[in-house]
Amino acid sequence: MTEDPPKATPPKDRTANMSFLDHLEELRWRILKGLTGMGIGIVVAFFLGDFLVDKVMLGPTQSDFFVYKLLGIEAIDLTIQSRKLPGQFFTYWGTLIVFGIIVGSPIFFYQVWSFVEPAMERSEKWKSIGHTIFITFFFLLGVAFGYFILVPFALQFFSQFQISDAIHNDFDINEYFSSLTMWVLSCGVIFQLPVVSYFLSKFGLLTPEFLKKYRRHAIIFCFILSAFLTPPDPVSQVLIAIPLILLFQLSVWITKVGVRQRNKSLEKAFGNG
Repeated sequence: MTEDPPKATPPKDRTANMSFLDHLEELRWRILKGLTGMGIGIVVAFFLGDFLVDKVMLGPTQSDFFVYKLLGIEAIDLTIQSRKLPGQFFTYWGTLIVFGIIVGSPIFFYQVWSFVEPAMERSEKWKSIGHTIFITFFFLLGVAFGYFILVPFALQFFSQFQISDAIHNDFDINEYFSSLTMWVLSCGVIFQLPVVSYFLSKFGLLTPEFLKKYRRHAIIFCFILSAFLTPPDPVSQVLIAIPLILLFQLSVWITKVGVRQRNKSLEKAFGNG
């Protein structure tokens, strides 16, 4: 037998015959489905409203907050006031919305990634689920880091910092909520560094050698970033910088995995040709 074996049929690309408007329509529905997931999270938060406000949102304002004991922080109670007529109203619903965003983030990530992934590679549905878990894990890890590590140090520093005994630190509820939300969600975004590194490496845009070359620069940047995120206290800055450095080192390892997978894909596509 001298005939060549039949070629394998490549997997069907569902986006091959879609027009630009079809892509926009799919993106619109993907975003709506993702927002629906967040809406479900807000509904769940509505039934847990009192707990989320008293124990989660206002928990760090109390000196007996369990994290202070774990971290060995000498904490004081924060005095929170509402200086605007709708202050407490906006804070209450803001708390529910932020909780809904965090709880519904896996659904939102899955919908957005399911739209983006076919443009990069043809893959099975289980890969989309795996990538969604990968993204969600680091986002929630960053949120937890922001709430349990960054927030306690920052709150206690600003609550105890005084330029004069004649000035009392009474904080507005809206300012407190905005700062808390910014710190927590910012950490969730920062912790996407390994995720971004992985996908850039799969595109061939990032290599572990590049990250190793600029490791020292990255360490300095981590300390600078921690200085912006934390009070000017060496202990808190080091406690924030160390996880960021470990996050960078994890990105180096994950980049190796991404490059290895990319090389295997290229070998499979062209190596046997």
